Amino acid sequence: MKDYDENDIRYQHAKRQVERLSRFYRHLFIYVVVNILIVFYNCKHLDPGESYFQFKNFFTATLWGIGLVAHAISVFLPNVGFVRNWEEERIRKEMKKNKE
Repeated sequence: MKDYDENDIRYQHAKRQVERLSRFYRHLFIYVVVNILIVFYNCKHLDPGESYFQFKNFFTATLWGIGLVAHAISVFLPNVGFVRNWEEERIRKEMKKNKE
């Protein structure tokens, strides 16, 4: 029975990781599409001789990019010591509680 529980836990971890990856890639895709649309809009509304390289034209991409980087860190570095240990310990406690 222990092997089944361990395999089940590994399966659930893998499934959660795949779901995290899927959400991240959707987030990345939307980020790219929206920012391309913003670039086209901004280029279309430039005054003659006005440079595109202004802070206002990069504001959304910069702030959203910071959020995207944070999302990437949470997806691609989930094994950061205390977080993973806490998750595994919490899973064991929940499983023990459910058996009782």
